[in-house]
Amino acid sequence: MSDELNLSNLRPAQERSKRKRIGRGLGSGKGRYSGRGIKGQKSRAGSHAMRAGFEGGQMPLTMRIPKLRGSTSKDAMPIGPFRTSTQPVNLKDLDRFKAGEEVTPETLKAKGLIRSVRKDVKLLGVGELSKKLTITVHAASATAREKVEAAGGTLTLLKEPKLKKVRRHKAAPKAEEPEEPAAAEAAEAPPAAEE
Repeated sequence: MSDELNLSNLRPAQERSKRKRIGRGLGSGKGRYSGRGIKGQKSRAGSHAMRAGFEGGQMPLTMRIPKLRGSTSKDAMPIGPFRTSTQPVNLKDLDRFKAGEEVTPETLKAKGLIRSVRKDVKLLGVGELSKKLTITVHAASATAREKVEAAGGTLTLLKEPKLKKVRRHKAAPKAEEPEEPAAAEAAEAPPAAEE
């Protein structure tokens, strides 16, 4: 056989495998039930594309375990759908800055004190501050504010602190005081006729 390639000896590089012809008679080997067995879930179309966590119709694990208790309102942060988180920075970490330098979320990230600028930064009062710094963060504790001001620095908040809602209990209705007898008699007496 010559090595010359022409139409008479043209063949694919790999042998082609014939596709399965399902449901084409009992003699084909894939007739009658087409290799799916008899009835049941796995014989149906789309039965092999089940969603994650599907357990064959029984109560799935995500619904069997206890649920998160308590309020999930916006006031009950950081629980619930409105959860928020802040990145803490302590006063003792600000020793990396020089006196008179400006401290912002961007400079904190540059010094490696926080990971992301997209999350809020909260200044906490752990440690002492001996330098005069101009600090601009989203939130700060009362202790941190006192220590910054005591060191001669200034603290500016990017977000106004939220005021806590004061719950007022309804006062019990006061019992009506009985009128004095003299005043009661004067009210009942008819007015004197004028002469």
